[in-house]
Amino acid sequence: MSEEPRDPVPPGGAALPATPEAAAAPAASEPGAAPAPTQQELAIRSALETVMDPEINLSVIDLGLIREVKFLEPPKTLIRMMLTTPFCPYAPQMIADVKQAVESVVPQECEVEILPDAWSPDLMPDPGLLGFSY
Repeated sequence: MSEEPRDPVPPGGAALPATPEAAAAPAASEPGAAPAPTQQELAIRSALETVMDPEINLSVIDLGLIREVKFLEPPKTLIRMMLTTPFCPYAPQMIADVKQAVESVVPQECEVEILPDAWSPDLMPDPGLLGFSY
């Protein structure tokens, strides 16, 4: 009696990668896998570190207010951001500062879209920057 070939899919259901390199690199087609940021996006996010929320005295990046950086055609940069409060009195100034910072890095028109979502310290990369626990 001959031994039957082994099924390459282990009992857990996930196929094992063929090479160690394949195991180390996340598949771009995996659901939930975010694409790596471009050099332009990294430069924009770095420039946005200088845009401060005047009340909290932290950057829009530290507060997690910048939710998306997108490049559109014709050449335009779209920034989707939140505000810490729905009726933030500093919103017009922060929008202008975000536009100026983005346009200083990527020389094309910038549009800032304010999202209606409620902000929470949970959205911050490091909520400890607020100096208190919530």
